[in-house]
Amino acid sequence: MKRLATLLASLALSAVASLTYAADNPLSVHVLNLQDGLPSAGVRVTLEQQTGTTWTLLNSGSTNEQGRIPALYPEGKSLEKGTYRVTFKTGDWFRSHNAATFFPEVPVMFSVDGAVAHYHIPLLLSPYGFSTYRGN
Repeated sequence: MKRLATLLASLALSAVASLTYAADNPLSVHVLNLQDGLPSAGVRVTLEQQTGTTWTLLNSGSTNEQGRIPALYPEGKSLEKGTYRVTFKTGDWFRSHNAATFFPEVPVMFSVDGAVAHYHIPLLLSPYGFSTYRGN
């Protein structure tokens, strides 16, 4: 019983630390698998910023066990107004789960206008379709 209490306390502290870090970071993403309704852990994601006709890689990461990357924007950098692209490497994820997909990648382009301090991009994913929106 004591081990269970210790584990639960550890998980709670980890969640609080993750939320605190995410609150300081201007960009997060979340991937949910619509086929089974579960978070998609291990999806590789890249973040790029557009300058003219060129895309510059800013950061990359993989979704955690909740299907989230709570802090995708590079630490210590200020979010600038402009156009960004988050690319979800869905083909790799489906292959690792022995499943076929029609979409090897899902690029999501969005504009930052400075109207809000935090941008959240959820991806609802299935093998042959996806949906995304500006979350909060």
